Amino acid sequence: MLDFINRVLGRESGGSKEIAKERLRLVLVHDRASVSPQLLQALKTDLIQVISKYMDIDEKAMEVTLDSNERQVALVASIPVKSMKRATRTPAVSI
Repeated sequence: MLDFINRVLGRESGGSKEIAKERLRLVLVHDRASVSPQLLQALKTDLIQVISKYMDIDEKAMEVTLDSNERQVALVASIPVKSMKRATRTPAVSI
């Protein structure tokens, strides 16, 4: 009910101002971490390749971002899992 009233009065929390602030925050995080968009895309591709060995994932819905505070940068990945794979590939061991 409160959400409805906020929308009617124009106080919606997901407005363009908040979206713009979030986009700017992401740009600043990437800048501070010295990570190019190409490097982030390469990392996402590698993650897909490794995780796909064990799970069926929704690659199109996958999100990989960097988040930071004053002291550190964190890699944050949201990877929707469709299903787990039963058999895993084990590396051949030679004796």
